[in-house]
Amino acid sequence: GRLSTHMQSVGEAMAIGRTFRESFAQRQSPVKPGERGRVLLWPDTFNDHFHPETSHAAVEVLEAAGFAVEIPRERLCCGRPLYDYGFLDLAVRMLRRILHALRDEIRAGTPIVVLEPSCAAVFRDELPGLFPGDQDALRLSAQTFLLSEILEKKAPDFRFPTVARRALVQGHCHHKAVFGMNEEEQVLKKLGLDIEVLDAGCCGMAGSFGFEKEHYDLSVKVGERALLPAVRLAAADTLIVADGFSCREQISQLAGREALHLADVIRMALP
Repeated sequence: GRLSTHMQSVGEAMAIGRTFRESFAQRQSPVKPGERGRVLLWPDTFNDHFHPETSHAAVEVLEAAGFAVEIPRERLCCGRPLYDYGFLDLAVRMLRRILHALRDEIRAGTPIVVLEPSCAAVFRDELPGLFPGDQDALRLSAQTFLLSEILEKKAPDFRFPTVARRALVQGHCHHKAVFGMNEEEQVLKKLGLDIEVLDAGCCGMAGSFGFEKEHYDLSVKVGERALLPAVRLAAADTLIVADGFSCREQISQLAGREALHLADVIRMALP
């Protein structure tokens, strides 16, 4: 069927190292019309290059929920790393390019679905501050959704499949601070998961912080406060859920478990 053919093409793309954007562009099936209308899925650098399977999972979930999924035609980046190192002028130029490239979609009210919380926070939080009074910036901020948000707010009657498992949930710092975890928890509960949302604070990776040699030891100490011991103690069949790329990397490298994005969890149960 269509799903098995699509999954085969995704597997082939993964095997030869294609990005999500590259394999999405070669989909043989036409874009579904979608009874809930169109959405743009933002191909963030992390999920485009390192976890393309998560981006494909999000496409399947959004289509199952009734959305027609497209991606921006241009290769764009929100510039998240630039803020951390003070390159605000360059960040503003990148955001201005995004506002120009997506102007028609922004003014048409098309929702933008962003899988990586740190990227979504740029649009929701930094963008209005860097472009005060710019109506397109304000519109894009309001039209930016995490996956759990769009499912809860734009598809409230979507019948979720059931995942009868336990799950440990690590909230990304930007997710908790800018968006809150309410929608995420509601979706996980609708999936039938027995969830434990960890009160662990930051995972310790903090973007590129934990990848830097001079910060490595501190990064490990932060992770060892609560998150990593909890993951190690979790039963083998307990799902580890973490939407943030940095959180997933910290868990993978230091606890030896592969954490899943919400999109991956929902796709597990789709028929």
